[in-house]
Amino acid sequence: MICLASYFPITSPTLIFFVVLLIILFAPIIMGKLRIPHIIGMVLAGVLVGRYGLNILERDSSFELFGKVGLLYIMFLAGLEMDHESVKRNSKRILQFGMLTCFVPLLLTYLMSMWLLGYSPTASFLLGCIMASNTLIAYPIISRYGLQRDSSVMLSVGSSMLSLFMALMMLAALAASYGEDAGIIFWLLFLVKFTIFFALLMVVIPKLVRYFLRRYSDAVMQFIFVLAVMFLSAALSEAIGVEGIVGAFLSGLILNRYIPHVSPLMNRIEFIGNAIFIPYFLIGVGMLINVRSLFEGAHMLWIVALIAFFGTFGKALAAYMSSLLFRLPKAAGHMMFGLTCAHAAGAIAMVMVGMKLEVSPGVYLVNDEILNGVVIMILITCIISTLMTEHASQQIVLANSMKPSANSTDDDEKILLCVKYPEIAPQLLELSMMMRNAKLNRGLVALNVVYDDNLSAKHREEGIRLLEQLQRRAAAGDIHMQTQVRLATNIANGIKHAFREFGASEIIMGMHVHTDISPKFWGEFIQSLYNGLNRQIVLSRFVQPLNTLRRIQVAVPSRAEFEPGFHRWLERLARMAGNLDCRIQFHGRNESLELIREYINNRHSSVRAEYTYMAHWNELPRLAGNINDDHMFVVITARKGTISYKTALERLPNELMQHFSGKNLMIIFPDQHGDAKEESMTFTAAQHQEESSIYDTISRWINKRGKR
Repeated sequence: MICLASYFPITSPTLIFFVVLLIILFAPIIMGKLRIPHIIGMVLAGVLVGRYGLNILERDSSFELFGKVGLLYIMFLAGLEMDHESVKRNSKRILQFGMLTCFVPLLLTYLMSMWLLGYSPTASFLLGCIMASNTLIAYPIISRYGLQRDSSVMLSVGSSMLSLFMALMMLAALAASYGEDAGIIFWLLFLVKFTIFFALLMVVIPKLVRYFLRRYSDAVMQFIFVLAVMFLSAALSEAIGVEGIVGAFLSGLILNRYIPHVSPLMNRIEFIGNAIFIPYFLIGVGMLINVRSLFEGAHMLWIVALIAFFGTFGKALAAYMSSLLFRLPKAAGHMMFGLTCAHAAGAIAMVMVGMKLEVSPGVYLVNDEILNGVVIMILITCIISTLMTEHASQQIVLANSMKPSANSTDDDEKILLCVKYPEIAPQLLELSMMMRNAKLNRGLVALNVVYDDNLSAKHREEGIRLLEQLQRRAAAGDIHMQTQVRLATNIANGIKHAFREFGASEIIMGMHVHTDISPKFWGEFIQSLYNGLNRQIVLSRFVQPLNTLRRIQVAVPSRAEFEPGFHRWLERLARMAGNLDCRIQFHGRNESLELIREYINNRHSSVRAEYTYMAHWNELPRLAGNINDDHMFVVITARKGTISYKTALERLPNELMQHFSGKNLMIIFPDQHGDAKEESMTFTAAQHQEESSIYDTISRWINKRGKR
């Protein structure tokens, strides 16, 4: 036994990382069988393997580094996943809850420390500051249940940052009172530094992000850039005397609109954080906890019980008072309490500040008794927070499932993505991800049609490579994608046949860009495609990346609301605006705008929509002056013979080329009523083969006559 103990703690970096990976792997499995949230398992595993447990691992510099990164990552993700519009709407509620969750536990803890523990006013105030703040240690549970945009979560995250900031400011004031630089000069200097820091983040970083994302599309480069922005913000925050988690949270808020929630980049950010950094932080927190101090006597138990009870009771009182004040359901109150009651590394950092403040020669503000009490309190509050958040998440998900859903499972949505050119294929994939209904989880279909000629073998290999790249990109966003390279003597017919075979609902494809192939606006085959297929077709031209768009402007023809595809294109554009977190502005007649407004308010209330009257379609060129480089101009057009078709649409190609050249452009042909031949989806393989054979024979004959 003595011989075995001599090998611990482990010092080999390889073995340390191996043990940590084992904990990350098995903690969720074991906790899952015990029906306990796996976050508790991570913290308890840290207690077990740490210096105060079995002493298997020592909390070395790797835990300091990865633990710090994990804490920053939690706050960064919280900012990244917040809904800006909900934050604006609930700003008063966030302020009110933030004040309550900060000052209620601070006051209760301060009075308890003074009256029941007999601490000095300054030591009591320090304990009050610790309990006023909190760490969103249970936030990974929110991500797992997909509740990042729930109103109670928004309130909890916003108020957590507010209470943390106020607690840090009060702690800074306490520390300054022990220094020589205390006074008005200190606070004026801090105010100047914080103003410069905030202005730098809000002005410089958005421009830098837009510049980078427009020019570099490599997945690794974008991921590294995002992390660099996060750490730069955290470092600047620490440089002005505020905890780095404030800077990390603010950087998440700023990057929020540039990283769509359904994008592969967001998937990578969440995966890396939840797989490595956040578990490392949780294990590191557990290694700080000395459970043995509980057995030092009844006095220590009394201190721990009082600190944990009054701090937690204060958080609970603030959460449930706020939920009653805001008339939220009971589950929302549970969620607000669960997210705001945990304390972790931030509490340790505050205690460390107190341990450096000398009250008198050789006597410091914080002694070992307070330190041990705070550390044990961390374990207790982490367990309470995790259990309560898990319980509240289940209640909210169950309540949401009982409500009538706007996303019917009868929806026939299945998007066919037609790609040919590698330079625009990734953007078309991103567009389809913005428009798809993630709740249906039906995946995408990517198609590459190749001319059946002498170069077909070469073009087929190029098509296979292109589709494989798209498949990898889709997989990075956790989206299943079917692919097909199809040989055809007519591209339009090849697309139409594939459309029917896959049972697709709509087509997304790029606009004609290679004028050396065809000088016409629609290109070689698009006109044949939209005339021969009565389902929705979306044509897109991108000048800059989708995630840098700030506004979508939509031109709606009169009587568009009477077309059968009205709600389909409106739903797709609303999803796109919601995922990109950008404004959408509709231009059209009042009759159409009223129905659009009603649909947006009922189905997508968080989308920032604007409505502008456009008396006649002839006013379309006037809109060009309002279309900026970071706008997407969408034209809802119509096929001949349909309700919303007008002769002015015949001028559309010339108007777009003349007035909207160099702009991000999207043209949508909505669903139309079609004849039995076009609408039928029951073609057999023999019918396909026969039709293709007849068409191929005629096409070859025409080509031969043309060559003669």
